[in-house]
Amino acid sequence: MKLSKRWLYGSMGFLSLLGLIGIFTEEHGFLAFFAFAVDFEFFFLPSDEMVDSYMTRSAARGFFCGMLSVAVVALAAFFWTGRDGGEALAAAFSAGWAVSVVVYALSAAYYGFREKWGLEP
Repeated sequence: MKLSKRWLYGSMGFLSLLGLIGIFTEEHGFLAFFAFAVDFEFFFLPSDEMVDSYMTRSAARGFFCGMLSVAVVALAAFFWTGRDGGEALAAAFSAGWAVSVVVYALSAAYYGFREKWGLEP
């Protein structure tokens, strides 16, 4: 893995700083951002083509699942719940981002565990 990609993957850990908002305010939903702290491990991983490969696959899988969920949630919020366009779009973007992050994290964890356990890709 190149130094720039290692820096890019590791810097996602700085999203965990948003969790401090949940500590200092009543908005406890921000505490979930502390889950990004595990991404700091990419600063210390050795160069490895396998890590680069599974990160790329995980990111692509998260992106596509997020985009599909944006479409589904926007249509459902607009047609079935009767929200106006702006509210439906805001709900869809929120759901899409959440789905993208969850799918990416689970997929990266899956590939990471497989590599650490020595299983075939």
